[in-house]
Amino acid sequence: MSGLIRIAVRARGDEAEPVRARLLQLAPAGLEERDADGVVELAVYLDGEAADAVLAELPGATFQPVEDGWEDAWRAFHQPVLVGGLWLGPPWERPPDPSRAVVIDPGRAFGTGSHPTTRLCVELLARTPSGSLLDVGCGSGVLAIAASRLGFAPVLAIDVDPVAVETTRANAAANGVELDARVVDALSGRLPAADVAVANVLLAPVEAILARLHATQAITSGYLARQRPAHPGWAHLETLALEGWAADRFRR
Repeated sequence: MSGLIRIAVRARGDEAEPVRARLLQLAPAGLEERDADGVVELAVYLDGEAADAVLAELPGATFQPVEDGWEDAWRAFHQPVLVGGLWLGPPWERPPDPSRAVVIDPGRAFGTGSHPTTRLCVELLARTPSGSLLDVGCGSGVLAIAASRLGFAPVLAIDVDPVAVETTRANAAANGVELDARVVDALSGRLPAADVAVANVLLAPVEAILARLHATQAITSGYLARQRPAHPGWAHLETLALEGWAADRFRR
């Protein structure tokens, strides 16, 4: 296939994570994500053999040629957001106060912080007394970096994906933030103790992680507003919802 094309896959919000992970394996330069009524559209921009390879791996994907000026449209998609007293955005935008900014390059994939679940977690972090923090399933490190900006320390970010851990370290360095990032399988490995833990993953992993945490408070997201994770041993404090997604805060 010649010329640049946009390859898109649609999935329900609670089924999107495996699709997102597969797309990032096939096209690690980054992806575009749009939500509508609980359905997520994930898209990548590729050409030539790379596009053919992704289409062969994703038979349910749709594709269309990309017109001139797509770079500007892609940048326009990644807009900064203000949440919890922090500015979250891409490096080509200028934050009003760099000390309150979380700058993430979408070309490094895993998300820039504009997704509703990320924004909900940051808002709940801003409402939570600071202390040590464990970010479970850190992705690009947005939440770990945001927590550091909000006064949490020390901050430990973990993920089963080594690429996510390296991306988190790179993003932390780019933001001038000190944190520790390690490869850990949250469903089987040892989870270090922390005052607060945050897990923005799918519903089933959230429930498994809650059962294994050694923390006083937990913030969870990655599921739809109609859902709430089972949480034996935890008292539910509050729920926030945004664009059909939800986040919860629990306490021991």
